Amino acid sequence: MKATPAVALQVPVVWVAIFRLDELLRERGVAALIGGTQIALFRLWNDEVLAVGNHDPFSHSNVISRGIVGSRGQSATVASPMYKQVFDLRTGVCLDAPGTRLPVYRVRVIDGLVQVVRPAGATPPPEV
Repeated sequence: MKATPAVALQVPVVWVAIFRLDELLRERGVAALIGGTQIALFRLWNDEVLAVGNHDPFSHSNVISRGIVGSRGQSATVASPMYKQVFDLRTGVCLDAPGTRLPVYRVRVIDGLVQVVRPAGATPPPEV
């Protein structure tokens, strides 16, 4: 029996412009609402921008963007401002409770504009 070649599904990626890179302070977070989903964005010291979910799974509050940016080893991290659990900003994994994680969102900077992939299930913006 001959195997059928695998067909890759093409899922359209929608980039949403959030704000200009120079509007983000280094080592600080900011929250953005994209189609009903809260995202926390962080500009690191080297201008890399990372995005994770803003919802703290331990306190059930949307506060991750207010967390303290730091590092553990080679990992860029944010500590929740509520109960201080530390999350890896690249993987979303809680370093204090590895079974818990934040969603991670793809980010890019084009011509100084920070863009995030619209989260699955997010409501697209109304057409004007």
